[in-house]
Amino acid sequence: MAKTLQCEIVSAEQPLFSGAVKMIIATGSEGELGILPGHTPLLTGLKAGPVRIKMADDSEEVFYVNGGYLEVQPNVVTLLADTAARAKDIDEAAAEEARQRALEVIEGKRSDIDYTVAAAQLAESVAQIRAVQQMRKKFGAK
Repeated sequence: MAKTLQCEIVSAEQPLFSGAVKMIIATGSEGELGILPGHTPLLTGLKAGPVRIKMADDSEEVFYVNGGYLEVQPNVVTLLADTAARAKDIDEAAAEEARQRALEVIEGKRSDIDYTVAAAQLAESVAQIRAVQQMRKKFGAK
């Protein structure tokens, strides 16, 4: 059997995943990371976007995270996310609608929402859409 490490993905609301994995791909504060068994200990902030998990059986799963931290310890990787979801559970239409609303505010078409809030909503909705699109590209899911 291939060498694996334990992965834990936990959001502020609930634990999302716990299991043996071959590889984790996430976007940290300094760029994209590929974590394999035996990786050097590490602590980094997470950027909003997709997290790919390659399971022990070679299947893959995609998650969406919006901020948080990734910690690598010997044989254990923990993702503590501000918010997280399985990409397959994200409502792409709702994310696209949120993206459109945020763009309207940023472009000055609406003034009832703060610009900073709109920029954060735009970043989150774009990251959700990226996670769904990455899942579709990788798995051919609809």
